[in-house]
Amino acid sequence: MAVKLRLTRMGAKKKPTYRIVATDSRRPRDGEYLELIGTYAPVGDAKVKIDEEKALKWLNAGAQPTDTVRNLLSKKGIIKKFADSKREAK
Repeated sequence: MAVKLRLTRMGAKKKPTYRIVATDSRRPRDGEYLELIGTYAPVGDAKVKIDEEKALKWLNAGAQPTDTVRNLLSKKGIIKKFADSKREAK
């Protein structure tokens, strides 16, 4: 099973909010997911909440983030921590 970290859309028309989820890549965008990792609200003040432990767990398990999720994780410093942990393991 190919796991991806991606966004699933929530919210009202023209007022989107997104959940950052770990899901099977073959599932539909707003379909069933394995685990909720965080939320992203781009309207107005962009608000991002990410559970760092869950994100690192899925990254270590081999989940591939989409481009947008990778940018959000990078802004929170999670990608850097993941890369550092991979370097220490070698």
